[in-house]
Amino acid sequence: MPGIAHYPLVAFGLLWPALVAEQTSEFAAAVAQGLVDLAGGPHDEPHLVEPQWVTSNEVVLELGSVRLRRFGKPTSRRPTLICAPFALHAATVTDIAPGYSLVEALQAMLRGRVHVTDWRSADANSGARAIDDYVADLNVLIDELGGNVDLIGLCQGGWMGLAYAARFPGKVRRLVLAGAPIDIAAGNSAVSRLALSTPFGVFQELVGLGGGRMLGRQLLRFWEPKSLDSTEIHSTLQSSDAIDTNAFRRLEARFREWYAWTMNLPGRYYLEVIERLYLKNEIARGDFQILGRRIDLASVTIPIYLLAARDDHVVAQEQVIGLRRLVGTPASALAQAIAPCRHLGLFMGRHTLANEWREIARWLMQPDTATIAPRRGPTHDVRCHDLDT
Repeated sequence: MPGIAHYPLVAFGLLWPALVAEQTSEFAAAVAQGLVDLAGGPHDEPHLVEPQWVTSNEVVLELGSVRLRRFGKPTSRRPTLICAPFALHAATVTDIAPGYSLVEALQAMLRGRVHVTDWRSADANSGARAIDDYVADLNVLIDELGGNVDLIGLCQGGWMGLAYAARFPGKVRRLVLAGAPIDIAAGNSAVSRLALSTPFGVFQELVGLGGGRMLGRQLLRFWEPKSLDSTEIHSTLQSSDAIDTNAFRRLEARFREWYAWTMNLPGRYYLEVIERLYLKNEIARGDFQILGRRIDLASVTIPIYLLAARDDHVVAQEQVIGLRRLVGTPASALAQAIAPCRHLGLFMGRHTLANEWREIARWLMQPDTATIAPRRGPTHDVRCHDLDT
């Protein structure tokens, strides 16, 4: 799919390395303003309705930044928490439609409660919130659930879940990471190429033009300037209904409604993700600090399941699977699967839910074992991309 480089102004800048190398504030401001103009000004924003959840649930705790949603009745089984991505789209990525819902599938397979972090779009006063703030919020949610969970991190929620498990050992029994960007240097994706090829000053200017936030409607236009066609949506959802049927048209309409509504991100949080994760690769390098402590992946020994997509243009499968070489979890407690789909198909594809996620549910239901002895540290040299400003 096309990315930000398809816009003429950005392509012009990237074709002239001398201009990019300078990274003057004037150049960055011009590129950012051009992108905002191409994406449409503030008066061009359509009125969109936030996508609704389709599976019955209740909000059991609400903070300023997130709602903790519970699906299913309380049981004696250990809580399962899905850490949804705090990124472009809403947490309803986990509950797009009946038959295409991760929470629906897991609730049935696990025969127990499933919880989801329903992150809230940043308002005008949230621009200064940082990664630390959201990890602290996640800690409050997990404490609300008893302080010990099976944690499932999706995409951007994956690196957050991993960092949390490393920062708060003992609060996560098992960890599932699906389509999560962990070792950025291990693979090559459209998102990592975008981060590396765009002057950091452009991201800073975009946040400034958004009043201290990265506005989701602009981010969507930058990343996917072309709308998805029916064939792509059909492939993503892995629908059994033919494209020309009313059943698929209803499903497609639901998907488009979900896709069009976007989240606004705090400027500081967004810039930290770009710089610390994508440019400096701090998690894989062992330089990532959370709430005053550097996280050590070699000290992470809990069982981990890694799920990647074979045809993922957002997170390369190597960026997910590369975690195997970094954690202290022994090989016997590491599991992985490569699903034959693209990125969103990991979370809403009908076949992926029925196959790969069924295996993950079985893995989550395995009983606790004896304390796992950590392996030695990383078995490879972790590369990084230094921030050149």
